[in-house]
Amino acid sequence: MKKVLRLLLSVSAFTAIAVFSTAPALAAKPINYANFKSKPAPIVETGNDVSWPQCGKSLPKGQLFGIVGVNNGLANATNPCLATQLAWANTSTGLSVQPKVSLYVNTANPGLAGSWWPTSNVYGGTSVNNPYGQCNGTDTAACAYMYGYAKAFDDANIRGISNPSSFRWWLDVETINSWESNTARNVADLEGMTAYFTSIGAQVGLYSTAMQWNQITGNSVMLNSNLNGLMSWLAGARNLSDAKNKCDLPALTLGGFVMLTQYVATQTDFDYSCV
Repeated sequence: MKKVLRLLLSVSAFTAIAVFSTAPALAAKPINYANFKSKPAPIVETGNDVSWPQCGKSLPKGQLFGIVGVNNGLANATNPCLATQLAWANTSTGLSVQPKVSLYVNTANPGLAGSWWPTSNVYGGTSVNNPYGQCNGTDTAACAYMYGYAKAFDDANIRGISNPSSFRWWLDVETINSWESNTARNVADLEGMTAYFTSIGAQVGLYSTAMQWNQITGNSVMLNSNLNGLMSWLAGARNLSDAKNKCDLPALTLGGFVMLTQYVATQTDFDYSCV
């Protein structure tokens, strides 16, 4: 009986070996090492903004949208590289909710300390409907309103912008520029700028940080102000992730919404679209 079992086991083992040895060999699948060495190009998520500090420097490439500063750091000056930078912005790849090209302007309210101050409600040949009354050349909200109106008029008409009504204009509100301690007059100035741009049918937005905005305008933006409801572009993010998070912050004015956030990397301004 044991001999029979040993014989059967030997035959079974032989058969298994025979069957295994006659099975066709599987060809090894070649490894494409390039798959481990190359990665797909990152998806561009941002636009960029440039102005006079970027004159003569290499500008970003492949941006979704471009925002160009019209002024040369002051509200009464022109960016010497405006034409070149507008051409750069026109190379943007595009984003449905953001124009390929937008503009931003420096704002200020120097009061009587400035190089020019209005003396009436007339500017650019137009008699302006001034909600603060008659400007008579003194340091009043009425004249601050006219100062802002005049700066916006100049930005749209004498700095080399063609078809200004077709652009989105951002008001750059920063403490680095000249402002009065009277926040109500600062608000009137920004309202004057907004009034001019909206009068030509242009879109208007506000660029600032909450801290700078509050320092310049205080609690002086009234419920009937034309600043309420405007879109906000919030500066001060540390990186792209932080810029995305800042989309959830409150807008600078009542009824508004955060359209863009900004962060700086490698001395370049990046702008993330929140919508």
